[in-house]
Amino acid sequence: MLADAIQLVRSAVESGQIPGAALGVVRAEGEGEAWVYGRAQLEPEPVPLEAAMAFDLASLTKVLFTVPEVLRLVEDGLADLDDPLARFFPEMAWMQESPLPRRTLRQLLTHTAGLPAWAPMYTWNARPELLKQQILQHRWEVGEPGATVYSDLGYILLGFLLERLRGRPLTGFALPAGLTWKPEAGSSVATERCPWRGRVLRGEVHDENAFALGGAGHAGLFGTLAGVLARAQAVLGGTLLSHAALEEMARPQTPERALGWVLRQPGFSGGSLCSPRTLGHTGFTGTGVWIDLERGYAWALLTNRVHPSRHRESGVVELRRAVGNAIAAEWRASTP
Repeated sequence: MLADAIQLVRSAVESGQIPGAALGVVRAEGEGEAWVYGRAQLEPEPVPLEAAMAFDLASLTKVLFTVPEVLRLVEDGLADLDDPLARFFPEMAWMQESPLPRRTLRQLLTHTAGLPAWAPMYTWNARPELLKQQILQHRWEVGEPGATVYSDLGYILLGFLLERLRGRPLTGFALPAGLTWKPEAGSSVATERCPWRGRVLRGEVHDENAFALGGAGHAGLFGTLAGVLARAQAVLGGTLLSHAALEEMARPQTPERALGWVLRQPGFSGGSLCSPRTLGHTGFTGTGVWIDLERGYAWALLTNRVHPSRHRESGVVELRRAVGNAIAAEWRASTP
């Protein structure tokens, strides 16, 4: 299923659009294909990309970790998706005039809570525990609920919720093989030359807010291609969560979104040839994963498109769609 998609990715690497890429597909039964090509690092010296190297997954953290962990809270009777934040964060009680304490977990998961997209929280405090308290007690500008505004803040708050109800930091949560919060630098794929930290990042999270928090619900997870595909296969195979939880996760909550995941729509990152029951998500560093629930296969394209700088014409948006369409076309051709 990868022959045509491989040619697209190979061309992007050889033309210098992206340094390297890992591409793979997996079926519900577990059968799969994988391919890696290019460089894990260009600066300060070239390093070839290897299959076992971990990518900074960026916002794939939201759907590969935070969404399923919140649903496990629900399964365990510790929370309900329609619970307000005030139930879990009494320190918000003083915010009588703010709607934030009344926003629900479901609204945070679907980016419909009216929260701002982003803020430079990493500049507020160098101590993670103090920064968390500042974030919880900050007087945020909160809009009306309902409209979709993609918000890292919502998932940062969900990360705080997980830590509070489970009694341990996010970095202490068990992860399956191929996913980690703390990769070895030598077995990681480089991201950006960070002006704030003064070095090329390799084995440390690219997202500044996640770095400052020491682990966060919106970004910070690292994963190999095999690890990402295994997580997607666990959704297809029904082993990630209970059947009811998986159904709720994939159910359309808005015209554009399920719980965390983006639904197929015009301009979908996974292309236009996948089935209507396809979930997808991308990460700023150049990562992406898609799950076609109707046809029973998933695919991932992991790149280091921000290396050595995010200010480059990587063409990754168009590449993702073309790769998704190539894989879907090969699936159609090979399916009776």
